[in-house]
Amino acid sequence: MASSTVPRGIALLVLVLASARAASAAGACAAEKFPAGKTYATCEDLPQLGAALHWTYDASKSSLSLAFVAAPAGPNGWVAWALNPTGEGMAGAQALVALKGSSAVKTYNITGYVPLGGASTPIAYPATDLAADSGSGGKIRLYGKLQLPKGTKAVNQVWQVGSSVTGGSPDKHAFSAGNLAAKAKLVLSGKATTSPAPAPAPMAGGPSGSTGGAGAATTPSAGKSPSAAATVCVSSSLALTVLAVMGFLAVA
Repeated sequence: MASSTVPRGIALLVLVLASARAASAAGACAAEKFPAGKTYATCEDLPQLGAALHWTYDASKSSLSLAFVAAPAGPNGWVAWALNPTGEGMAGAQALVALKGSSAVKTYNITGYVPLGGASTPIAYPATDLAADSGSGGKIRLYGKLQLPKGTKAVNQVWQVGSSVTGGSPDKHAFSAGNLAAKAKLVLSGKATTSPAPAPAPMAGGPSGSTGGAGAATTPSAGKSPSAAATVCVSSSLALTVLAVMGFLAVA
């Protein structure tokens, strides 16, 4: 009895472990459901601010199609994602910004540590297919297509979330550790990797600056990123399943 049951139980345990590992590797971003016509080859749960990036890179055309997904820091806030061709901080970033409740995406060339205006400014990368919509959990989904220089293989990316908007202009964001570490190297043929460079400068105003109105954003409470939450969930489920299988083996 035992000689036939134990191998079956071990096989079940191996199957559970393999399934859990695959689910964990996929990450929380894999569960995002986009409107018809919007599909992406790769997604990555970014290391800060509960954000995720979905993208398809056509190397033959140096064209990057993307969807950036994040929850703003307040119910009437904003989200932003940018590439920086000249450095790893916010200064020099070529940003796409979406405001809560708006389907439009604004572009900003971040030339200095000053408040952003309500009107878009030209950016270094030709941008098309700009749009935004609302995702689950109060998230904003920002879409776009950027034309990159020929032969681009990796780029510096930065991202932010803010809690308020004044006159169509994003107010400054908080300056928690998560905000200041929201940057990564995006390897276009694979996943984003965390950058060890110093924390980037703020996107909208500086720590001691003012954007007027509700510009003084409060620091949001720290929380786990979607990928971290998914890992915890998978680990908990895995532990319970392993215990159940071991109980089965013991009884057998």
